[in-house]
Amino acid sequence: MPQPDHIMALPVPDPSTLDDDMRALFDKCTEKLGFVPNVLQAYSLRQKKLRTFSQLYNELMLGESGLSKLEREMIAVVVSSANHCYYCLVAHGQAVRRLSGDPELGEMLVANYRVAPLEPRQRAMLDFAWTLTKEPWTVGDSHREALRAAGFSAEEIFDIADTVGFYNMSNRVATAVDMLPNREYHKLDR
Repeated sequence: MPQPDHIMALPVPDPSTLDDDMRALFDKCTEKLGFVPNVLQAYSLRQKKLRTFSQLYNELMLGESGLSKLEREMIAVVVSSANHCYYCLVAHGQAVRRLSGDPELGEMLVANYRVAPLEPRQRAMLDFAWTLTKEPWTVGDSHREALRAAGFSAEEIFDIADTVGFYNMSNRVATAVDMLPNREYHKLDR
């Protein structure tokens, strides 16, 4: 049985009722991706929050950082795996497949990142993301030191923590409102 056919369990506004800047965002998504990600459609229920979400997402995932785009997507997948967030596992698993050119890597990160053949830097980053998600109260100096030992700068450690925090928040929102991924993600980059 395929996934249910809804964006989320709450009503989603008609895109034609959105403010000009939000319609422009949706148009840009359609132009680049061929569809509007359901997360944006869901957040359109609260346009001010959609603007904030989009701005933060763009800064975290596309902004200047010593972390590659792939590494940031890897964090998104590992956090989402720990949280069992179906939306983000599908959407960001696809991004890992696209950015890495390796469909198996995306699947390994979704199921259990520990089986993936990773560089020590990536292993340390994902171990930190997992611990910060599953046992945040245990994170301390030794965890930050492990990241430093793997070659991460102070700014990169902050970027890792910020990305982990963002995906923990967005996973919980997606789960709370029964947000489902666009079906298109399932077929891409396989």
